[in-house]
Amino acid sequence: MKRQLKRSSTDKSILGVCGGIADFFGISSLIVRLIFIVLIPVLSIVYIILGNILEEDRQL
Repeated sequence: MKRQLKRSSTDKSILGVCGGIADFFGISSLIVRLIFIVLIPVLSIVYIILGNILEEDRQL
């Protein structure tokens, strides 16, 4: 089964991008969020783009 990068529907603060990235790589979402905070000038643009193009993981 091929894994796909998707926004998280359960582990999200704003749009679920960091939670989805963390789930895809099998790491803590806190680590991903800290990386985004440190690199915010560049990654804010990337975050907005990913938030608009990634599908949401529809788990209940």
